[in-house]
Amino acid sequence: MAQPSGQRPLPQGKEALLKAYNKRLKDNVKSMVDNFGEIVKLAKMENEGQVSRATQADEDHFEMTVRAANMVRAGESLMKLVTDIKQYLILNDFPSVNDAIVQQSHLFKQKQTECDRKLMTLRDDISGDLFDLEEEYYSSAFK
Repeated sequence: MAQPSGQRPLPQGKEALLKAYNKRLKDNVKSMVDNFGEIVKLAKMENEGQVSRATQADEDHFEMTVRAANMVRAGESLMKLVTDIKQYLILNDFPSVNDAIVQQSHLFKQKQTECDRKLMTLRDDISGDLFDLEEEYYSSAFK
């Protein structure tokens, strides 16, 4: 089955990593299917054997508990696998990260150009108004 996450060495190549992910997936799904099949087999009523019914019920209950715990462990391992795959994609998906950076850079350059244009228009308007005010002030001050 899957090794504990603290002891698992990470494979070097992308191909090896994908094979390891695939093996973990198959092992955990197989574990869940096998344990579920065994639980279903235990649920069938059998004829009296050498052990008493109460003893057999206790034994079946214990085995079902163990198999259910194995299924839960396999499910948790599958969830960890999904997390590992997401983390791998986020950290190693350089083309999409680069595309996002290029898009953001282009957007910011557009906003910068728009702001520069608005500032130039504002500067021209203020300059014209200031010229008109200075002309009015100097013409009225010296009369």
